[in-house]
Amino acid sequence: MGPKEHDSGTGVRPHVGGDPAHGGRGPDHDRETVPRQRRPEPGRGGGDGHGGRARTRPAPLARRVLRWSAIVLCVLILGTAGAGYLWYDSLNSDLRKAALHLGDDKLDPVEPNAAGQTPLNILLLGSDSRNSDENVRLGGARADRGRPPLADVQMLLHLSADRGDMSVLSIPRDTRVTIPRCTDPEDGTVYQERVDRINASLQNGGPGCTVATWERLTGIPVDHFMMIDFTGVVSMADAVGGVPVCVDANVYDRRSGLRLEQGETTVRGERALQWLRTRYGFEDGSDIGRARAQHMYMSSMVRQLKSGTKLSNPNRLRRLAEEATSALTVDHGLDRVEKLFDLANELKKVPSERITMATMPWVYSPGGSYVLPKEGEAEQVFSMLRRDVALDGEDDGKPAQAADPTGPESPSASPSKEPTADPTEPAVDPSSVAVRVFNGTGGVGHAPVSGRATAVAGELRSAGFTQTVADATPRSRQDTVLTYAEPGQRAAALTVARALGLPEDAVRHAAADPGLALTVGADWPEGATYPDTRDPANPSPRQEDDNRPPPELDGLNGMDRDACMHVNPVATW
Repeated sequence: MGPKEHDSGTGVRPHVGGDPAHGGRGPDHDRETVPRQRRPEPGRGGGDGHGGRARTRPAPLARRVLRWSAIVLCVLILGTAGAGYLWYDSLNSDLRKAALHLGDDKLDPVEPNAAGQTPLNILLLGSDSRNSDENVRLGGARADRGRPPLADVQMLLHLSADRGDMSVLSIPRDTRVTIPRCTDPEDGTVYQERVDRINASLQNGGPGCTVATWERLTGIPVDHFMMIDFTGVVSMADAVGGVPVCVDANVYDRRSGLRLEQGETTVRGERALQWLRTRYGFEDGSDIGRARAQHMYMSSMVRQLKSGTKLSNPNRLRRLAEEATSALTVDHGLDRVEKLFDLANELKKVPSERITMATMPWVYSPGGSYVLPKEGEAEQVFSMLRRDVALDGEDDGKPAQAADPTGPESPSASPSKEPTADPTEPAVDPSSVAVRVFNGTGGVGHAPVSGRATAVAGELRSAGFTQTVADATPRSRQDTVLTYAEPGQRAAALTVARALGLPEDAVRHAAADPGLALTVGADWPEGATYPDTRDPANPSPRQEDDNRPPPELDGLNGMDRDACMHVNPVATW
């Protein structure tokens, strides 16, 4: 059995199984089904967009701008697209804006690499808001009108520093997490820390609390977010002219209303929303199968947009830009279409074959009412993204960009080993060295070992490092690390490391973490001296090649044109 639905009343959310939408179109609306072996050329079958504001016909340059601008938002399964018409300031006012982070401990941005390049992390959210008649009609559950929305679709888009690859990671909406304390900037309401499903984080002040929850869980700093609701999904799917999807058998999901024949179908409008909401009709009927269907939709849309076939009509381009700006809620860092255009230019650099979409490794909780991050494997995936390693496993031949900078709930510094470091640097007077010690022994699914920061700090003070303090800020790491902020502090850091028995490769530069910071990892759960038990036959995590994803990660490649959703046998007709 899959996890129970976390719904209020009998509601249905985007991409979520629930009661059928009331007042929707018939099951055969807009269906264009073809045998799998007779795949149509991308873009055929979609009518021209219409109905937007009256605007002048875009020039050829503007058309190219719009085409690539659309890619950035259409990579959302949320159907978002278009940042175009840079020269029309009226579109800027259509964008809804909200604070990026509502928690108390925002992670610092990742430091640029040696080439001055920085990865980019964008959280993509689908809201089940029923704040309008149309959203209520599309989502059903009239009793839910006006309740705070849930974030039932959550995906992190990670764009590599060199723009050579993109990884998209979903977290199932039923994942049980700790939602940190968040403050609503609109009315000052403070929502206290609590344990709940991750989709409920949106109710604690808005998308900025979902961002704070992601950062706390994964240790990955989030640079931007984009959010869309029911109505936006439908309008975007219509504006882009439809997206090809595939099922391996006839499917009818009574809860979402999706009814398709075996093979490939171009879905648009409400049919697209049904696809993205379908849960019980796919695979084992769980939220995990739904996430895979969302990945297929998103991957297909990206291929369509990159080919340009969906954006050759100027009316459709105009409508696409108008629908996108009115459907989106973004953070203040993306508050103008010019910024969205710049972001689109970055995304278009990624080859389709280096785009990977996957779901966080997970396990069912006892009783199956929610899911949990799979210990070890979930952290491995989070660590890859923190270190800017692609989830497709194709970075296996290149050296990692430093060891994992940080884990959940810790600053996103990018520590790096200095190849020119001299291990014979002289020690310094311990009494002149200030050190902050953090307890990082906790991790995904398990609590930290009590008192580790205090115990190690006490050991350092006994060794003469009288300026050592235990910092209560929670962190999480697999391996112990000692970072220093300024190159001139390396000698002091090595002195601390020698006092504790830390190996030299545990001493790293991290400009975003001021001073000397020692994070006691899960590899040091007890004792005053670091237990370095490594040997060549049994290397420690920091010696292992960890540029490969877990073997069971369900990655979908952006060029996989033959992917087809497996239909749940109970939902065939």
